[in-house]
Amino acid sequence: MNDAAVHIETLTMPVEGMTCASCVARVERTLKKIDGVERANVNLATEAVTVSYDPSKTELNVLASAVEYAGYKLVLPEKKASQRSSSASRESRQEQSYQKIKREFIFSILLAVPVMILNMISMTSWFMSAVPLSMDEVNKILFILTTPILFISGKRFYKPAWKQAQHFAADMNTLVTVGTGAAYLYSTAIVLFPEMFPPSVNVTQVYFDSAAVIITLIVMGKMLEAKAKHKSSEAIRSLMTLQPETAHVLRSNQEYEIPIAQVIVNDILVVRPGERVAVDGIITKGFSSVDESMITGESFPVEKNIGDKLVGGTINTTGNLEFRATAVGADTVMAHIVRLVEDAQGSKAPIQHLADKIASVFVPMVIGIAGVSFIVWFIAGIGFAPAMINAIAVLVIACPCALGLATPTALMVGTGKGASLGVLIKNAESLERAHSIQTVVLDKTGTVTRGKPSVTDLLLFNGFDEKKMLQSAASLEHKSEHPLASAIVAEAKRRSIDLIEVQSFQSHTGFGVIGTINKQSIIVGGKSMMEEHGIDTADADAFAETITGEGKTSVYCAVDKKLVGVLAVADTVLPESKTAIEKLKELGLEVVMLTGDNERTAHVVASQVHVDRVLAQVLPDAKAAAVKTLQAEGNMIAMVGDGINDAPALAQADVSIAMSSGTDIAMQTADIVLMKSDLHGVVQAIYLSRRTMRTIKQNLFWAFVYNVVGIPLAAFGLLNPMIAAGAMAFSSVSVVSNSLRLRSAKF
Repeated sequence: MNDAAVHIETLTMPVEGMTCASCVARVERTLKKIDGVERANVNLATEAVTVSYDPSKTELNVLASAVEYAGYKLVLPEKKASQRSSSASRESRQEQSYQKIKREFIFSILLAVPVMILNMISMTSWFMSAVPLSMDEVNKILFILTTPILFISGKRFYKPAWKQAQHFAADMNTLVTVGTGAAYLYSTAIVLFPEMFPPSVNVTQVYFDSAAVIITLIVMGKMLEAKAKHKSSEAIRSLMTLQPETAHVLRSNQEYEIPIAQVIVNDILVVRPGERVAVDGIITKGFSSVDESMITGESFPVEKNIGDKLVGGTINTTGNLEFRATAVGADTVMAHIVRLVEDAQGSKAPIQHLADKIASVFVPMVIGIAGVSFIVWFIAGIGFAPAMINAIAVLVIACPCALGLATPTALMVGTGKGASLGVLIKNAESLERAHSIQTVVLDKTGTVTRGKPSVTDLLLFNGFDEKKMLQSAASLEHKSEHPLASAIVAEAKRRSIDLIEVQSFQSHTGFGVIGTINKQSIIVGGKSMMEEHGIDTADADAFAETITGEGKTSVYCAVDKKLVGVLAVADTVLPESKTAIEKLKELGLEVVMLTGDNERTAHVVASQVHVDRVLAQVLPDAKAAAVKTLQAEGNMIAMVGDGINDAPALAQADVSIAMSSGTDIAMQTADIVLMKSDLHGVVQAIYLSRRTMRTIKQNLFWAFVYNVVGIPLAAFGLLNPMIAAGAMAFSSVSVVSNSLRLRSAKF
């Protein structure tokens, strides 16, 4: 087959039955063996797999069958399911799973507490004299109370363990099953068949309490873990709830309330104060302020007028608006954000591969240690039952769950936190790399500056009125397409100055414009344009020289051959750029400004924002080479840009960051997209990466230390199996809880 014709599809689907990192490794290996599967990443925190496959070589049913044969269940997507319905379905499954395990825990603890109490008091002299029950009868009561716990609550461990055993595989369920099963079967044999044991065995000593309490504690841990994991995916759920269920649509001059799914592109919609914008669109009527905080992280409402864009999910705060739908369904900004966050949460950071490698050999290794422990203790002469209890402690204390959850839970919370701040991180690898950044390269235009020129200064001559001068210049420049002309027109609009009719108009490219307004000759342009028409500019030369030194452009205006004013036009620095760059430097980062502008203009801007280094007069096709040169110095580079000419440099950088106000190609190329044009988003992205990576390392450290310390203690007989079960249950809960701290982090 021609490689160009290969079509790879990528889907994220739930996987049921996974409990630990060993399960993750097994599902991934199973899928990767299938011909046509390019990639398979399993996320234990979301209990889902992201698969990239060639539909011409394999089908989803084949994938599902392979996963089922491995002992798990792949939930295939419903046909024509929307993103909202898919998320709702996932939400429903998570809630049902939590409620089920909660019921199992309540059932277990109601029986386990009497088992533990009865087991303890039956050994006291008071019980022996006060209660008319023999130890055989007590043991039978313990057997009756423990059996339902194992076969009802314990089924969630025993059933998958049996499936794994059929394929000569093992996972966390195997450890729990072997551990509790050994204690239960040994005790049951004593109760039902005491005659089969030699006289050296105490047939009144049973371990039903160990089996019952271990199952109860592990089920409790799983319940707490499920609740905590549910919180870690809160970012996606909150995004999905932003879109309203219905929309008000104008059709045939009548307003109808229809389901959001029935809105089509070019529909005219109405949104009243306090309502959420249904879909993306452009305002056709009205003026209002719109709260876009859920998209950009910006707390202040943004004023919107005719022609401005609206984003679905934002809130109209004041006036009535009518707008034309430009994107619906999966094409909206909100849907795109949700997909980006879901993709990032489903991706795998390089640091996770260490945990995966350990997990692949973890369970067999633990079973081996438990077996050796049993043999050594038995040979040492402590007896069969005590040796078995030590081996059970080894099996129960081992916890591959914490290893499997350490990275994905932190990534889920981290990327979700980023989304709430308006920082969209496309994949886990980018999030990991961002914490190692040493140099931040900033494109000047549209990143450090506004990206469009504006009038900054104005000086009048020959007693001319300021409003009249601006009116004349803007009315004439309105017919020009030059960026400087747009700045002058925008300034007039900002001051509410009405434009007047121009009788004649001539454009002299690169020099200026000439026209007639109310029988007066108007000339607007550079100094050379004035000199060509014999206009004396001597009075303005000092002013022009001053603003030129500030990196600004002088625009002269003359009326009837007399100079009446000079305007200074410049691409001004964004007010937040200076403080953001200062914060980047506080993080220990070098800040470099990269621009195609001349040295003078570049250094004027650099002096205002205090960057460390300036690379000026760099042509668009040389920007990538400039980034490569910086990388050759041994630094990890982050490139921040917003234009088409930034795309090659973004691709070259170790981490690329694009402003959402920029071009689509820049945002497609970038690893991280900032939903508001504010360099503080760069600070937040890097700080978020550092906090997330610190959390991941903390999680992995405690997961490793927990096992490195706990397993030897159990093997040396220093750990009661019930204590081991409690520690095992809380190890994964502590990892998820530590990750959840990222939600309240201040950025």
